[in-house]
Amino acid sequence: MIHRLLVLLVALSFGAGLAQDPITIGSKIDTEGSLLAQMIRLVLEAEGIPVEDRSGFGTTSVVREALLAGEIDLYPEYTGSALSFLDAEVGEDVTTDAQRLYDTVKDLDAANGVVWLGRSPANNTWAIAVPQTLAEANDLSTMADLARYVNAGGEFKLAASQEFVDREDALKAFERVYGFDVADEQLVILAGGNTTQTETAAAQGTDGVNAAMAYGTDGAIATLGLVALTDPEGAVLIYQPAPIVRAEVLEAYPQLPELLDPLFALLDEATLSELNGRVAVNGENPADVAQDFLSAQGLLD
Repeated sequence: MIHRLLVLLVALSFGAGLAQDPITIGSKIDTEGSLLAQMIRLVLEAEGIPVEDRSGFGTTSVVREALLAGEIDLYPEYTGSALSFLDAEVGEDVTTDAQRLYDTVKDLDAANGVVWLGRSPANNTWAIAVPQTLAEANDLSTMADLARYVNAGGEFKLAASQEFVDREDALKAFERVYGFDVADEQLVILAGGNTTQTETAAAQGTDGVNAAMAYGTDGAIATLGLVALTDPEGAVLIYQPAPIVRAEVLEAYPQLPELLDPLFALLDEATLSELNGRVAVNGENPADVAQDFLSAQGLLD
């Protein structure tokens, strides 16, 4: 009897120690990634969960590998991005259906010991933005219009990340679906994936740039006098953000869905665009913006 009691006490002590291990939160190098990571951090800390903040960790491939290697435990990812690193081939009936896409990547990633928590309703998809003056002068409102303009020899120089240029579901998808090609000399590659930098370059005409890699929820587009061109053919995938977490960490902290799902359910495109704008345009600290939003929503009580 005494032996069994000792075994039980040791097991309980071990479990308590495991539960106290901090959750290491990462994010990609962009405004929204940092903002979402700070929201997650604040919500978890408000519940007494220890957190190690490693937001701004790297590009998609870097953050993903860090998660699988256990260097980080949780980070905000996007449903569309997951198809690239999961090496999944799915039809348009999946890529254009938010629920089916989410269910697909969730099921596929479970085999890797990764759990997708509840997603945001916002679609932060890839886009190309141009100055409003250029759009008005050349009747540019869609990617089809841009293809016509580029193919006719219109002046065009795009600021983008290497990832946007290289990935099959980003610039290459636009080129393939709308029938145009961007030459190497028409590209200005900026390190990382910070669309604030690409959009500022397009707005200011830096090095002749007049187009920018952008995201659907970017807050700086309108403020900088840019227009995001629409994608009527659905060339690029749906990109809804959701926290993804290592399964063993979720086992130690089973309350994570209860804490984070309600938060992400609130983050529609208008909300994220406004919050991103406070960081990207107004220069506010992502942690401060996250604090204000969470407090206003009563999520830090």
